[in-house]
Amino acid sequence: MKLFDIPGGKTLEIQHILLDYNGTLAVDGFPIPGVREKINQLKDDFFFHVITADTFGSVKQALEDTACEVVTIPAGDQARAKAAYLEKLGPDVTLACGNGVNDELMLEQAVLGVAVLQAEGLAVQTLTAGDILIKDILDLFGFLAHPGRLIACLRR
Repeated sequence: MKLFDIPGGKTLEIQHILLDYNGTLAVDGFPIPGVREKINQLKDDFFFHVITADTFGSVKQALEDTACEVVTIPAGDQARAKAAYLEKLGPDVTLACGNGVNDELMLEQAVLGVAVLQAEGLAVQTLTAGDILIKDILDLFGFLAHPGRLIACLRR
């Protein structure tokens, strides 16, 4: 867990990081280089959760040596399934990150929603549901490892 004291805003207590897989951590079912290492580096500060319908059937093997819980959800109504999992974790202590239409609710309901624009694109409604937009998933890990970056982005 880490505290992020945002000047002119609130103090964020982040315990959980809830991540979409395809389009966020992976492209075409393969993890973006550096993602596994970054999760493993930050495992003592946060609980990482990867939530996916596993379109390519590869997530468990791809992340087997990664310090995260992999949650596979049914193909139907993924947005509600992701929001329900966020509710179980506690939205007030969870940062959620994603790019697709099915990530909109979890970004909107999390204490901090991070929209990511990468090779798969970013749904407009998910962009507007987030608090921050990042250009690359590795930027998220930079925010987590160097809190000053997040504070600089969110201060009022």
